[in-house]
Amino acid sequence: MLTGAFCGRRANGGANNRKTYYRLYFSASFDRAFSTVGTWENDRLSPGATTADGGEGYLTGADRAGRGSGGYVGFDTARDNDVRMRLGISYVSLAGAEANLRAEIAPRASVADVAAAGRAAWDRRLRAIRISGGSEPRRTAFYTALYHSLQQPNLISDTDGRYPGMDGTPRRVERGQTAQYSNFSGWDQYRAQVQLLALLQPRVAGDFAQSLLNFARQNGGVWDRWVHISGATHVMTGDPSAATLATFYAMGVRNFDAKGAFDSLYRQATVPHPDGLSDKGCPGQCEGQRPGLAQYLESRYAAQDACHCWGGAAETLEDSVADDALARWARLLGRTKEADELGARGGYWRNVFHPQATGAGGYIQARNRDGSWVTPFDPASDRGFAQGSAATYTWMVPQDVQGLAEAMGGRDKAAARLDGFFHKPDGSWSVRGGDPLRYDPTNEPGIHAPWLYNALGQPWKTQETVRQIVTTVYSTGQKGLPGNDDLGTMSAWYVFAALGLYPQALGRAEALLTGPLFPHAEIAPAGQRRALTIDAPDASRPYVHAVRVDGRPHDTSWLDGSVVRQGGSLSFDLADRPDTGWATDPGRLPR
Repeated sequence: MLTGAFCGRRANGGANNRKTYYRLYFSASFDRAFSTVGTWENDRLSPGATTADGGEGYLTGADRAGRGSGGYVGFDTARDNDVRMRLGISYVSLAGAEANLRAEIAPRASVADVAAAGRAAWDRRLRAIRISGGSEPRRTAFYTALYHSLQQPNLISDTDGRYPGMDGTPRRVERGQTAQYSNFSGWDQYRAQVQLLALLQPRVAGDFAQSLLNFARQNGGVWDRWVHISGATHVMTGDPSAATLATFYAMGVRNFDAKGAFDSLYRQATVPHPDGLSDKGCPGQCEGQRPGLAQYLESRYAAQDACHCWGGAAETLEDSVADDALARWARLLGRTKEADELGARGGYWRNVFHPQATGAGGYIQARNRDGSWVTPFDPASDRGFAQGSAATYTWMVPQDVQGLAEAMGGRDKAAARLDGFFHKPDGSWSVRGGDPLRYDPTNEPGIHAPWLYNALGQPWKTQETVRQIVTTVYSTGQKGLPGNDDLGTMSAWYVFAALGLYPQALGRAEALLTGPLFPHAEIAPAGQRRALTIDAPDASRPYVHAVRVDGRPHDTSWLDGSVVRQGGSLSFDLADRPDTGWATDPGRLPR
């Protein structure tokens, strides 16, 4: 089957993704002969026929329902109603599908055997984190979230290492690469899911990094934001590959061509590409990796009226995050010149911060190319932003929280504004979404916001806010997630929150601290010699009174990256009431 069409009938206007870009082959064998065969095309059946094609055409709306073509087979079940099928798939060839079937399912394996093997494989993967204590519903929610988080990335290479290249040519994995992975929801995943992947499965993370580099090399050097099988969909904004690979490297992932990847991402961040001047697919699927780059480098912000992007203010924030992450990676690689250049660009968020917006301490606001602010301005509006309001995006500066606080008039004023982001005017919590002026747990731009209090010198508010969210927004059952999981992102948020850790910023391994949800957790990443253990005997209490790292008192609300990479022990002393003295030294706040 030749197919594609990212998001199916929701594909944007036919501009980019209502097209085919990969083929799926399958080979199925049955435990008995067919009694009938036939084909179908749209609403027409052809009994006895063995070939059919066409019938789809990427139509829109109701016209598309039931369209397509295919084949069917029937069986005589008079004596035995159970028909057994063995199925193999490949994105490369029919022979590949047959070889995969032979390699992956033993000839005499039963359905129960295959189910047991799958369960055992998931048990091994989920044992990367072992928790104890807490209620059964909370343990269920935790392991469900961990399971969701680790369903991505998805394997697309055959057992012989062949996979479909982004240029339409069958390719083979690189030397040292175990497998080719795909389905990268970059804009979503870079905020939590990729950090969890690097922590728990560094080998897979490295293969994934190499996979994205392979695709970029097959795509004219362009790193796509949302790779779907072997197709470039261009979905969302920013340059999430830069932030992702920089974070992988900072967290100790090394099994990929780091120099080649950095050089490629640096080139895309500094040399304008023709795609960057295209409005094809905009908004939502603008095809340039760095839209309007020449204008961005000249103005030092993405102009709303000339950016060829999905919201100039959002694009500026996304690129600032990506550039800061690339700068940190460059410094680790000894590339001082590039580090200085990109580090300065990590501060371009300041060029879309309008101190006088609404007179409430400033907001991120879109600007035109001539320097004027886009008006009228409403902090509840998404004008200049992508799937979020100005009120949400204003906090999306994780790489420079101290600078953002300074722009707002100081840490105390920033913290007071953050209070209003999580609470209604009457003081009640507002953390379930639905209010564009306040926290939205269902989408990515603001999901890091609860941890910003750590950098503002009020970590007890991070503790109470995170605890409020994990106990009221996440649960078991059909409404256990706040919204679309976005390839494990929202679940990864929960896993980190329940452990009492959260990634501080992109391109870094440091973690921000809050009160754990379970009395004991042991994180034992694949291939890591030393586990990271977390003990919080009074986990029912939300507030941190003291922390010890490897037995020594720890007086900051963040954890050095070396502990995240190499393991160690964390011990939390928790309390029922806020400790407003712990981790508040202005000179030792997260930066």
